[in-house]
Amino acid sequence: MSEHRHIPEPGETIQLPRPSWGPALFAVGAIGAVAGIYANGFVFSAFVWSYIGIIILLFGFRAIVRTSVRSYFALPRRQEAKFATLPVEQIELEGKPSGTPQQP
Repeated sequence: MSEHRHIPEPGETIQLPRPSWGPALFAVGAIGAVAGIYANGFVFSAFVWSYIGIIILLFGFRAIVRTSVRSYFALPRRQEAKFATLPVEQIELEGKPSGTPQQP
């Protein structure tokens, strides 16, 4: 194990999407749409609160879709393929193999 090996780095790149408020808006809108049913009599009727939640939910969904489409088209078209092959380890036995019968 004292020998130095050169292992080439892989050529693939990892592309992370940009951060987005879309999932948070979607979750708040979904909670508002469901919780609006139980908010009957609190300033407005239950349907008004549900409609407000649904509108927020749609804005969140729109933000998610726009961010994902922009992230997709920002990806590189082609990547240079470099293969990183791992070295093969050689196993050497110390001593006699255990499969041969030993005579006393």
